[in-house]
Amino acid sequence: MNGFMRKAAGLLLFTLAASSFALSQRNPRATSKLDVNGKFVMIEYGRPSLKGRDILALIEPGKVWRMGADKSTTFTSDGRLSFGKVAVPEGTYSLWLKKVGERSFDLIFNKQTGQWGTQYGSIDDVASVPMAFSEGGEAVEVFTLSLVRGAKTNAGELALQWGKAVLKAPFTVK
Repeated sequence: MNGFMRKAAGLLLFTLAASSFALSQRNPRATSKLDVNGKFVMIEYGRPSLKGRDILALIEPGKVWRMGADKSTTFTSDGRLSFGKVAVPEGTYSLWLKKVGERSFDLIFNKQTGQWGTQYGSIDDVASVPMAFSEGGEAVEVFTLSLVRGAKTNAGELALQWGKAVLKAPFTVK
């Protein structure tokens, strides 16, 4: 087992060990994993429900949102990723969403991890990636992040779904 897999296994064990803490929170935690061209990519996040709100519309342009609920969302990869022209080194990051315009959002990778979801500091930002916005047909009640395989063997896509909003950021593994 390589060093990254040991770290990933440790993160999974930590997640399981923290399940009693997670159960005390109002929002369940979820994990999305993907193997792309022999490299491991994983997201661990809180899943709030809409409860009749339009959360993405409530975010003001220029503001950063925690991308989930409770503890910050964690993104881990053991490979160097490229989101278009933006490179993201292998490692573990917290993920944030910045509203740039009415239907325009950036995905932010931040070096600080493990913090409560409202404790964001831009000084630790590593990369900012534009996300493609579209509107889905049926509303998704529970916030969902997913990692899906791309058309090429070295490609994947990070997708966010909540309400009718669908945000996507395709990537390749180097």
